[in-house]
Amino acid sequence: MKPALALILLTLMFLCTPISLLAEEIVINAAGDIMLAGKWAPVLKSSGYGYPFDGIKAELAKGDINIANLESPIASGGSEFSGKQFRFRAEPAVAKAIRAAGFNMVTLANNHSMDYGGAALAETLGHLDAAGIAWIGAGLNLDEARQMALYTVKGKKIAFLGYSLTRPIEFFAGKTRPGTAPGYEKLVTADVASARRQADYVIVSFHWGKEAGDTAQANQRNAAHNAIDAGADVIIGHHPHVLQGVEIYKKGIIFYSLGNLAFASKSTTADVGALIRLRLDEKQRTAEILPLDVLNHRVGFQPRLLSGTRAEAVMEKLRVLSQPFRTEIRNSGGKYSVDFSGSDR
Repeated sequence: MKPALALILLTLMFLCTPISLLAEEIVINAAGDIMLAGKWAPVLKSSGYGYPFDGIKAELAKGDINIANLESPIASGGSEFSGKQFRFRAEPAVAKAIRAAGFNMVTLANNHSMDYGGAALAETLGHLDAAGIAWIGAGLNLDEARQMALYTVKGKKIAFLGYSLTRPIEFFAGKTRPGTAPGYEKLVTADVASARRQADYVIVSFHWGKEAGDTAQANQRNAAHNAIDAGADVIIGHHPHVLQGVEIYKKGIIFYSLGNLAFASKSTTADVGALIRLRLDEKQRTAEILPLDVLNHRVGFQPRLLSGTRAEAVMEKLRVLSQPFRTEIRNSGGKYSVDFSGSDR
């Protein structure tokens, strides 16, 4: 083949290749708390456990990896922990519903994964495995709870780690005790540094902060900053059930709380949440923020994407919460995003 003809064919092939493939963009959707148990479980069961996710399935389908915080064990057995007010246990069918919605990973590092003890946690891990859902942040011992989940997507490796900074401390895993991964600085630093050596991107989930509080606490900021200093790129926070601010720190981004996603409660405090869409490639790193209505008196346990003036109202609230961090949230045609591309990793 003549060189000129070969050049023309290569040019045509380049022009016909979708931009997304040329850029090799990795898309990760991160969501808030999922809890489909408790008082309202019969209502959810009658509609089908997949019902809560019907309003966001199309958005989740756009992700290479979808992760959320699973705020309860999924089990039939176990021994109930009586040392706190709220204890939850979801039916085994919930695992398949979460996977059918599009989630392929959950973090278990929270203050409910051990509500029915180690036996229920072990059963939970079995149900998640059977449904094809990876998990981080808990295990049958401390070593297992600290293990990262490592994905290879479009030639890049992404590591996920999960930690809890919430009581009861009896839920924390030990050398031979099942439980959650405690977010102690020494452990987090070692784990994140190890993940950094093995992965192109490191994403860390923390369960932390004050319930119903929209202001990030000092210990949250310290933990997030330490994790980024150790090599994390993205920090995802849960537990307050409401939105908290967004911070760009050095070469990473911190979402202090995403609020609820699908949570079986009629609380009027948890009214809005967010789905975060991370877009990662070699040249740019952005986080798109999709505001959600999660007030169950309005949406009936089915979170709904917001648009127009209602979306803008939520985003204005998030801008105010992010002001102490001087974070710029951009609006381009009704799409809200934060650019955190300032990384040479």
